Amino acid sequence: MDDDFGDDVLDFGEQALPDEEFALELLEEELRQATAILDPVPAALRQIAMEAFALHDLDSQIAELSFDSVVDALPVRGATGAPRMLTFHAGEVTVDVELTPQGLMGQVLPPRSARIEVLSGPQAGSPLTTDDMGRFTCDTSPAGPFALRLRTGGQVIVTDWLTV
Repeated sequence: MDDDFGDDVLDFGEQALPDEEFALELLEEELRQATAILDPVPAALRQIAMEAFALHDLDSQIAELSFDSVVDALPVRGATGAPRMLTFHAGEVTVDVELTPQGLMGQVLPPRSARIEVLSGPQAGSPLTTDDMGRFTCDTSPAGPFALRLRTGGQVIVTDWLTV
């Protein structure tokens, strides 16, 4: 096949030769440097991304969102400032959460003792503990993306991330 670019152009269907691989690596490094100068990643975003990756726990179960009052509930005429209700499921465990501007409260079902962390942004929230009925409260409402990490016995459960 004859083309106007000459024989030194890399065909994506062929294996790259060592010299071509070196040239591609140099090009990639130059593009990284140019991007770092012209469009740098904000330090706060980089920190959040690193901490989110650090939260990756292979042993944790993901508690999937099964109910969100913003999406699933029928609107009530005249109701304003209603709390946001969320329900997460992970196997036999259910986590119900109520979000208000004053904070959040929730319950782990079936009731069990658990240590709960509110994951939100670069700082980890204060650890919360459940009472005998599996209930927990937090005096501050999360802002922006957040998730909950529950540690109960040897089990770790992390909820889906949501944005408030």
